[in-house]
Amino acid sequence: MTFLRHRLRVTACAAALLASPSVFAQQDARARDEIGHLLSYLGQSGCQFNRNGSWYDAAAARDHLREKYDYLQKRDLAPTAQAFIERAAAKSSMSGQAYQVRCGNGQPVPSARWLGAELERYRALQHGSK
Repeated sequence: MTFLRHRLRVTACAAALLASPSVFAQQDARARDEIGHLLSYLGQSGCQFNRNGSWYDAAAARDHLREKYDYLQKRDLAPTAQAFIERAAAKSSMSGQAYQVRCGNGQPVPSARWLGAELERYRALQHGSK
C-alpha cells in the first residue's frame, strides 16, 4: 500500500511537470533576461576585461562573452545566469586563466565575482519591484 501511494505521488508530480512547461519557459526566460542584463552591463560599464593576459575594452569583452554564451546555449549548458558566469565568464576555455575586470584606476577583480555581484544586485531590484 505504501509503495502504491508513493508511485501515485511520483506519477502525479511528473504529470504536473509535463502539463506545465511554462515553469521551464519562465526559468529559461529569466535566465535569458539575467544573462542579457549581465552582457549589457559589461558592455556599458566602461571597464576593461583581461583575457589571457591582454586587456580589452568593455564592448569587445561583451562580444566575446556573447559568443561563448551562444555556444553554450546551443548545447543547453547555460540554463541559469550562474551557470553562464561559471562556464563562460569566469575563465578562458583555452588557457584556464581566470578573467579579470578593472574599472577606472581600481584593482582588477575576478570577473566571476564582479558579474556575480551585479547579478545579485539585479535580482534584488527585480524582486523588489514586484
